[in-house]
Amino acid sequence: MDQKNKDLEKFLSFLSGKSKNTASSDGDKVIKMSKKGTLNPKKYISLVVTLTIVFAVAVILFANVYIVKESEYAVVRQFGEVVKFERDPGLKMKVPFIQTVTTLPKNQLTYNISEEEINTKDKKRIIIDNYAVWRITDPKALISNAGTLTKAESRMAEFIYSVIRTELGQLRYDEIINDENSSRGSLNDRVTARVNELLLNDKYGIEVVDVRIRRTDLPAENEQSVFTRMVSERQSTAQLYLSEGDADKRRIEAQTDREVQEMLATANKEAALIQAEGEAEAAKIYNGSFSKDPEFYSLYRTLESYKKTVGEDTVIILPSTSPYAKLLSGYIE
Repeated sequence: MDQKNKDLEKFLSFLSGKSKNTASSDGDKVIKMSKKGTLNPKKYISLVVTLTIVFAVAVILFANVYIVKESEYAVVRQFGEVVKFERDPGLKMKVPFIQTVTTLPKNQLTYNISEEEINTKDKKRIIIDNYAVWRITDPKALISNAGTLTKAESRMAEFIYSVIRTELGQLRYDEIINDENSSRGSLNDRVTARVNELLLNDKYGIEVVDVRIRRTDLPAENEQSVFTRMVSERQSTAQLYLSEGDADKRRIEAQTDREVQEMLATANKEAALIQAEGEAEAAKIYNGSFSKDPEFYSLYRTLESYKKTVGEDTVIILPSTSPYAKLLSGYIE
């Protein structure tokens, strides 16, 4: 029990800052308490105050340190007024309790513009759905002239709608929806360039990177009538193609028949000429051959006439002294 009291006295003396070494009867060192036997509270109060001040200073310092990211602009305001813009990333400081920090995005943003209805050159109403890719180029100009990011986007959307309405109002409906036969050309590039001109004139500190038309559609009340008209036009076009095809077919058939007739006439003419030449050549050969033996020629002609005049049922009445009868009966002198 005495040892525990000694250890307690050592601990209390250490906390109070009053300790000294004394020689005891048994040679051990002990820590004596003050004469009154109580701790001094002033020491604890000063320590707590010091730690509180250090902690408060640390909290204030850390609360007024801010980080500027690579993808952000930092806007420092003092009593609501913009006093500084931070563009470079890193660790920054602001005045405690007086200045506040807000951020603006530095990377590209996408803004979906609400669907709007416009009139084309041929007085047709269409619904345009588009979007824009944009970014902040001058945060100071944006804050000064637009005030907030939302207001800057709203002004940009108004400019885009106005420019698209003007551009598409110069085109017919079929030129807008038919990409293969469209005269709108680089419409997106023209809209982007014109919108940037308007934003630059008003110094809003933003730039449109690209404007794209996502969808073009008809109002619900016009869809059926336009669909019916398109079907009628396609049917008329198909009938025109069929008529042109039939006309081409008849023309090709007539031309082919004429060429066939011409080819046949030419072939018949050439065949007749060749046949006449052959017969003339044959007659010439016959004449040359028969003139060498007239009697044989006479006999040959007689035999040839038998082929034509004598058949199975042929009845010939001739005098017995006729040479023809003699030949038929096989009598030859």
